[in-house]
Amino acid sequence: MKKIFAGVLLAILLGQGASAKANAKVEEAVQSSFEGVSSIDAKSLVLNKAAYKKVQAQAQAPVRTKVYRYYEIKSGGRTIGYGILISRKVRTKMATVLYVFTPLGTLRFTEIMAFGEPPEFLPNQTWMGQFKSKNVSAPLTMGKDIPTISGATLSARNITDGARIARALLLSVIQK
Repeated sequence: MKKIFAGVLLAILLGQGASAKANAKVEEAVQSSFEGVSSIDAKSLVLNKAAYKKVQAQAQAPVRTKVYRYYEIKSGGRTIGYGILISRKVRTKMATVLYVFTPLGTLRFTEIMAFGEPPEFLPNQTWMGQFKSKNVSAPLTMGKDIPTISGATLSARNITDGARIARALLLSVIQK
């Protein structure tokens, strides 16, 4: 049953096509942060067993899925960035965050795309802004270089772990 489900999921993702356009919300977030964007191409990524283990080891965070959506951001024919969507359960509901990187791996910005938890657990823009311009070697460790949020620790941990997972996906799989 698991193999059938995985096969159907893979067929759906691949059926969407590698040149599918980004959804409006992703496009809006990217357009407001990059100048001269000519295309935002949505792509699917399915990790094999080796890539899954590599990403988990690099991220130093639990990776709960092998299927991801990412975006290649172009200006003319040149890639100027990558956006990676990470969906993870916070407490009982899912949160989806867009992590956008430069081609060199610097985290350009993060944007919460969907948040199912109550609004009091939603991190504010000031807290989210601390991810801006974090270079590829930044540890992104909550409680050290990323402060916790009193009353929203699970949200903060989820977003911080997601940033490390997104960076590991970018560095070990997408940019190959």
